[in-house]
Amino acid sequence: MLNKRRVKLFSVRKAFVLILSAAIFISCSSRKNNPSNKSTSAIPTIDQVGALNLPEKIEPIKAPFNMPQLKRPTFPALSLIITERGAKQGAKVTKEIQASIDEVNNRGGGTVTIPKGKWNTGRISLKSNVNLHFEEGAELYFSGEVEDYRPAVFTRNEGVEVMSLGACIYANNQENIAITGKGRLIGPAKDGSVRKQIMKSDVIEKFIDAETPVSKRVFEGYNGGEILPPMFISPTNCRNVLIEGISLENTAFWNIVPVYCDGVIIRGITVNSVGVPRGDGIDIESSKNVLIEYSTLACGDDCFTIKAGRGEDGIRVNKPSENIVVRYCLAREGHGGITVGSETAGMIRNLYMHDCVFENTGIGVRFKTRRPRGGGGENLYYERLRMNLTGAAFRWDMLGGTLYVGELANRLPVRAVNPLTPVFRNIVARDILIEKSTQFVSVTSIPESPLKNVLIENANVKADDLFKAADVDGFTVRNATIATKNPVISLLDTKNILFENVKFDGLGKELEVKMSGITADDVIFKNCTPAKPKGWKE
Repeated sequence: MLNKRRVKLFSVRKAFVLILSAAIFISCSSRKNNPSNKSTSAIPTIDQVGALNLPEKIEPIKAPFNMPQLKRPTFPALSLIITERGAKQGAKVTKEIQASIDEVNNRGGGTVTIPKGKWNTGRISLKSNVNLHFEEGAELYFSGEVEDYRPAVFTRNEGVEVMSLGACIYANNQENIAITGKGRLIGPAKDGSVRKQIMKSDVIEKFIDAETPVSKRVFEGYNGGEILPPMFISPTNCRNVLIEGISLENTAFWNIVPVYCDGVIIRGITVNSVGVPRGDGIDIESSKNVLIEYSTLACGDDCFTIKAGRGEDGIRVNKPSENIVVRYCLAREGHGGITVGSETAGMIRNLYMHDCVFENTGIGVRFKTRRPRGGGGENLYYERLRMNLTGAAFRWDMLGGTLYVGELANRLPVRAVNPLTPVFRNIVARDILIEKSTQFVSVTSIPESPLKNVLIENANVKADDLFKAADVDGFTVRNATIATKNPVISLLDTKNILFENVKFDGLGKELEVKMSGITADDVIFKNCTPAKPKGWKE
């Protein structure tokens, strides 16, 4: 029955692919389809991006979607140094820092300065109209003890709302706030109770019952009880946020995490969390209108990450991450250079990353979700990226492992679509230079929710393996030179695939296509070199 249906739809499907390849996302491109457009000369080098190249001025934001022009928050002239309120080096100065912030907030706003020196503190809560500024040479060390982060505050941990330790620097329902300067922030001590009491018994969606009211999901770590680790910096429900210039190291968990925020600028940040499990660099959580620029991240997990809530709890909240621009950034190490997911429940849309370099990261452009995570990602754009990788250049993983989702990690049987079924669609990558990778494209999608409408064009690729995909509907590679040690295109239940103006260099081996569950009319080679794969009949 299936083969008869494919025969009947042969001409329709082939026409569809050609139309798709010519028109996909035409709103964001007016380029003609010819090899002369293949150019990587404008792609930045490692010495042109990252925190060391931070300019004073924020240049206008350009994006293939409507994006507001974000501006730095401004503050009144009032200035207060924490030593004026009794702060002394060698002692814990949490009360003095917090008193300074509260006073400046009460007096209408201004700047609280952490001067040069070594300072020790517990959790700090930032307030409206306050700029927490670090002088060059200032080092702020955060306590490793759970007691210094109580009482519990409202926060989100791995996409689930809880009452827990929050963040080393926390804010909730504030506006016009900033953390600036050239200081070093050092996370909780590794031998303290914060790290010893981190919940490791289960994944969070199993640890917390989705039916439990958020007010009852309290984890304060009394009597050695499990805690959900504090993030490093997490403004929550905030508007008009600036984080600029500082460096972060030795976090206990994710580093910079805006949650439910509107209007966020993160620029000139340096992060080092290599060796820290779940040590993500910058995670945008269900926030909108975000600019990240000129930042350098070396991480124990993903570097630049976009999230929108997890599973049932994320569906309940239903807040997307949208209108996000990442530019002129450097990912030096980490699991993924730029990652969408795996918490995707509220939907991730309108992401534009351009003019960035991934140096020695694992995967380059990474997409993660799971069957019970919900939501997904759409309208995602990537331009002028340089990648030197230890893993795949483009990787979609929508199934995950049994540790997290049990038997739902198994591709078959095909499940019925429900509110927790995620989707990835409408993705463009253009002007891409892949200097080293283990694989050009790797897709593990979901049979009942295939990856849809992907375009990669103007690419120069070096990879060990070429292209492997399962459960895809609509994928175009155009204007590309691809040198691979293993020139094999492997396809499982994948259709509407177009390679156009692609030069395949198999380094002495012949191009080969291996197909399962599909027929040759689902795959088109147009103006390619070689013209057709080994044994191809068309």
